[in-house]
Amino acid sequence: MKKRSSFDLLTPAGENPVGPSTRQLRVAEEVRHVLADVFARTEFRDPELYGVTITVTEVRVSPDFRHATVFVTRLGRDDVEAVLPALKRVAPFLRKRLATALRLRTVPELHFQPDISLEHAMEVETILRSPEVQRDLKAGGRGSSNSDDAE
Repeated sequence: MKKRSSFDLLTPAGENPVGPSTRQLRVAEEVRHVLADVFARTEFRDPELYGVTITVTEVRVSPDFRHATVFVTRLGRDDVEAVLPALKRVAPFLRKRLATALRLRTVPELHFQPDISLEHAMEVETILRSPEVQRDLKAGGRGSSNSDDAE
């Protein structure tokens, strides 16, 4: 059996296809907690962020811990793209706050993305409730047997 090189196991983006390591998940969760606390307690000097409530829904840390993608949303509003440039401007301040709060060798560079998972879930819910899908679900539930069930 031919042994695969470590490069074969990486996706084009350089990420492990198996998923993040336990340490990546722990660091990402700590970064999320610190950023959520900073957004809850800090009034930013940036006029675009003044009075804006930002919610950090998820953080994904790269395997080398140098970059962190922060998924943000505004509760009750869908215009989070409007504040992304302002978040990019305050990223050095947020990074400094992370450096004081966390004991990491290198503090990750922050990249902000809008969290669209809620909109996606609502789209799926709408599709599942459509009459066509409901009809197919009811038809599929009546006495249909798969060949897998017979084995």
